[in-house]
Amino acid sequence: MKYRILGKTNYKISEISYGSWSLGADWGDVTEEQALMTLNKAIDSGVNFIDTADVYGDGRSEQIIGKFLKSRKERIYVATKAGRRLNPHTTEGYTKQSLNMFVERSLKNIGVKTLDLLQLHCPPTPVYYKQDVFVELEEMVKKKKIRYYGVSVEKVEEGLKAIEYPGLSTVQIIFNMFRQRPADLFFQQAVKKNIGIIVRVPLASGLLTGKMSNKSVFAKNDHRNYNKEGKFFDVGETFAGVDFKTGLAAVEDLKKIKPGTYSMPQFALKWILMYKEVSTIIPGGKQPEQIEDNIGASRLPNLSEKTMKEIDHIYTKKIKQQVHHRW
Repeated sequence: MKYRILGKTNYKISEISYGSWSLGADWGDVTEEQALMTLNKAIDSGVNFIDTADVYGDGRSEQIIGKFLKSRKERIYVATKAGRRLNPHTTEGYTKQSLNMFVERSLKNIGVKTLDLLQLHCPPTPVYYKQDVFVELEEMVKKKKIRYYGVSVEKVEEGLKAIEYPGLSTVQIIFNMFRQRPADLFFQQAVKKNIGIIVRVPLASGLLTGKMSNKSVFAKNDHRNYNKEGKFFDVGETFAGVDFKTGLAAVEDLKKIKPGTYSMPQFALKWILMYKEVSTIIPGGKQPEQIEDNIGASRLPNLSEKTMKEIDHIYTKKIKQQVHHRW
């Protein structure tokens, strides 16, 4: 495993880390035993950074991670997110009282005195213009409830606004072969301000694994079943906002240019790692073998310039018109 620095935090973290959404909800059923087995595999393989959120299974993911941390001696960094517990999820709900309530709950769930990193969880766009929200996050740092804070964004524009706040340390954003816009401007602006970049949805909800077909069926409690049209949260979180049929066709083209020694997930992850601005990638996974395959991308050689151009051509020809202007 190779490691990179997470912006202003100076945390030296695994370039391929672990996103724990699937341990809480929205990806079908996962037992606690299965979750702990998967986490152990990740840490044993060199992962030292885990991303979670207070809404993943209404705290279940945080609680499992908290239990897991007690069984390990390594320094494991845990980033969580807050804000989506608001119902309705509105700008007005982002108050000093609600933010502190969410943080106290996460501290209890994870079983720590201070959170390594707290991220606002894809808040409504106007929140990024509420200076008092970021002032309160600074207060939490002073009170040692959190060490650092960042944001998880849906849109590039939100990320650009967030990094104007001098205390902000990280931005979590969707970036993959099917969602390339962050590389146009956001990456270079973030690096100028020493912002850590955490990449989520790197495999486009599994589309880029190459294991899906038009016959694929998803469980009722899997967001790839119930959120295809964005009825429950931003459609960009499901298949990166790409039409399923279009995505399958593009994946077939990607398979033809994939280096023979790479699996499709490794190919997709290595493409992201070619961008040095990226601090870490947080693919999920419910099985230890998925974790092992994902982490293998860190050890593989860099992609050639020719392959990178071919990937860009496939994106431009089949995907860009659907997604590039939207996020």
